[in-house]
Amino acid sequence: MQPMKIGEGSPRLPDVRDLAVDLAAKAAAFRSSLPQGVSTALADLVRSMNCYYSNLIEGHDTHPIDIERALRDDFSNDPVKRDLQLEARAHIEVQRWIDGGGLSGRAHTRAGLEETHARFCAELPEDLLWVKMPNSGERVRVEPGHLRERDVQVGRHVAISPGAVPRFMDHFEWAYGRLGRSDAIVAVAAAHHRFVWIHPFLDGNGRVARLMSHAMMLDALDTGGIWSVARGLGRTAERYKQHLAACDLPRRNDLDGRGALSEEELAGFTAYFLQVCIDQVEFMSGLVEPVRLRTRIHQWVGEEAALGNLSAKAANVLDAVLYRG
Repeated sequence: MQPMKIGEGSPRLPDVRDLAVDLAAKAAAFRSSLPQGVSTALADLVRSMNCYYSNLIEGHDTHPIDIERALRDDFSNDPVKRDLQLEARAHIEVQRWIDGGGLSGRAHTRAGLEETHARFCAELPEDLLWVKMPNSGERVRVEPGHLRERDVQVGRHVAISPGAVPRFMDHFEWAYGRLGRSDAIVAVAAAHHRFVWIHPFLDGNGRVARLMSHAMMLDALDTGGIWSVARGLGRTAERYKQHLAACDLPRRNDLDGRGALSEEELAGFTAYFLQVCIDQVEFMSGLVEPVRLRTRIHQWVGEEAALGNLSAKAANVLDAVLYRG
C-alpha cells in the first residue's frame, strides 16, 4: 500500500502543504473567535451533522429530526426507521467519546481503531450487524472490534487477505505515528484511504475511517469538534468515492512515485480532502459569524427589553454565560 504519504519529490507537495497551512490558520482563527459556551453547543450540533452526512454516504438517509429524537430515546415504531435511529445514536456517542479525548494520540493505532469499531457496533441493533456476502449470498455477523477473517471485495477493489490484515495494520500504525504536526495534517487524507484500502473490518470501515479522520484533525489542529469533514464529504459524495477508487490504482510510470499505488492520485485526493476541510471551516464560521455574535445578542436583548419581555440587564447575564461559562 505504499506510498503512505506524498513523497518529498512530488510536484504536488508544495500546493498541498499550502492548503494545510491555510486550513491550520483558518481553523485556529475560528476556534479562538468563539467563547467556550458557544464552542460546546456548536460541537453538539456538529456531531449530529457529522452523523447525518456519514450515514448519507453509506446510503442511510436518516432525517435530522429522527436523529434528534433518537438522542431523546424517542424511537419510531417502524422497525427499519428505528434501526437507523439507533445507528445514528451510536455514531454520535462514539464521536462524543472522541471529542472528549477518547482517541487522543491514538487515532491511527490498531487498538484505537478496534475500540472505535467496537464502540460503534456495540450500540447497533442486531439486524445491522449482519452483512450479506456478495459472491455466496451468505449472511455473516460483524464482530465488534474484531479484524475480519474473510476475503472481501468492495467495488473493483479486492482487499488484502484476512491473514495479512494484522501486519498491514501494524505498518499503518507505524507510518502515521511518526509525523510532525504539519505532516500529520497533510497525511490525514492518505491515512483515510489506506485504512479503507486495508478494509480491516468485515463492515463499518467507511464510518470508522471518517471518525478516525475527525480524531486526527482534532489532534493536529485542536479543532474542538466545531466543524465536520464528513459534511463536506457527504455533500460531494460522488467525488469522494471517485477519489477513493482512483487511489486504488497502481503506479502508472516512473513519474508517479515509488510505491505500488499511484502517488499522483493520492496527492489529488489529499488536495480535495484539505479543500473540503477548509470549505467546512468557512461554512461554520459564516454560519455563526463570531465577530458579530455579541452585537447580535445585544441587539436582540435591546429589542426584547423594549417590548418588556426582558430586563435590559439580560445582556450582562448572557455575556457572562457566553464568555465566562
